[in-house]
Amino acid sequence: MAVFAVGSNGNEVGLIQRALKDAGLFAGSVDGLFGPQTESAVKVFQAQVGLQADGKVGPATWAKLFPTSTAQPQVPSGDLTTRCLALTGSFETSRLAPDCFAGLTGNFDGQGLSFGALQWNFGQGTLQPLLKEMLSDHPEVASSIFGSNLAALQGAINGSKDAAVAFAVSIQDPAKKVIANPWRQMFQTLGLTPEFQAIEVKGAADYYGRGLRLCQAYGLWSERGRALMFDISVQNGSISDSTKGLILADFGKLDPSLSPEQAELAKMRIVANRRAEAANPKFVEDVRTRKLCIAEGKGTVHGLVYDLEAQFGLALRKA
Repeated sequence: MAVFAVGSNGNEVGLIQRALKDAGLFAGSVDGLFGPQTESAVKVFQAQVGLQADGKVGPATWAKLFPTSTAQPQVPSGDLTTRCLALTGSFETSRLAPDCFAGLTGNFDGQGLSFGALQWNFGQGTLQPLLKEMLSDHPEVASSIFGSNLAALQGAINGSKDAAVAFAVSIQDPAKKVIANPWRQMFQTLGLTPEFQAIEVKGAADYYGRGLRLCQAYGLWSERGRALMFDISVQNGSISDSTKGLILADFGKLDPSLSPEQAELAKMRIVANRRAEAANPKFVEDVRTRKLCIAEGKGTVHGLVYDLEAQFGLALRKA
C-alpha cells in the first residue's frame, strides 16, 4: 500500500484523521489533507503502540490504526439497499465502506454510545434492538467477539435506556468521550461481520422505504436517485409540501428535449438544492454539498473524496 505523509491527501488521509480523532489524538478537521497536525498525532499514536514515531502511515501503522480491517476501502457488495446505506453511512461516520458499518462514537451527545452506519444509539433506544437481534440470531458469533464481556452487554441492552447509557459511560474515557479497549475493538469487530451488517441493512429499511416513495413522487428512476432520497430520509426526514411545490415548479421549467439521463440529473440537482435551502441555516451548505455529491456522482464531503460508481456501485442507471 502507499505511504501517507505530510503533503498526502484524499480518502485514506481522511480515514486516518478520523481514526486519530476517535482515539482522542487529533483535534483538527477531518479534511483529507495530511498536514503538521496530522503528522504530530500520528507520531503520538505510533509511540503508544510501539512503532517508530516517524509521523508516516505505512502498512504497519495502518494495521494498528485499523486492526479489524483487512484492506483499504472497497466497493460494498449486496443489493441497492446495502449500497445506499453504505454511502449514507460513510457521510454519517466519515468512514468509507466497510468501516462505516462499524462507526463508533462515545457520549459526546448524551446518548451514551452510537454505533453503526446510521449511528444508532443507546439514549434513544435505537441501538438496543439491533444488538438484541445479533445476540439472539447469531449467539456463536457474538460470543466469539465479546467473550466474557457478553453478559455485561446483555445486561445493558436488556435494561432501561438510562442503564444502557450508564453502561456506555462506564466503558469510555469521560473526558475524551472515546470508547476504551477492549470494548472499542469488540464493537468494531462486530460492525465488520456480515451478520451484523445484514442487521444494519434491515434496521435501515424504513428509511429506504421512505426514500423509495420519494423517488416515486418525484419521478426519479436511477440508482443515484434512490441514494439521494434515502439520504434525505436519513439526514432530513422528509420534503415539506412547500419545498415540494418549488421542486415541481423547477421541474416544469426543464427543457423537454433532454435525454432521460440528462433529465434525471437535472431533477436530482433541483431536489438537492431545494432541500438544502429548506434546512436549518447553519447546515444549508453541508446539506447542499452532501446532496449534490449524490446527484453529480462525485464530490468531497467532510474531507473525503467520493466517486459513487467506483466506491459504491451507484450509477446513473435504472434501479
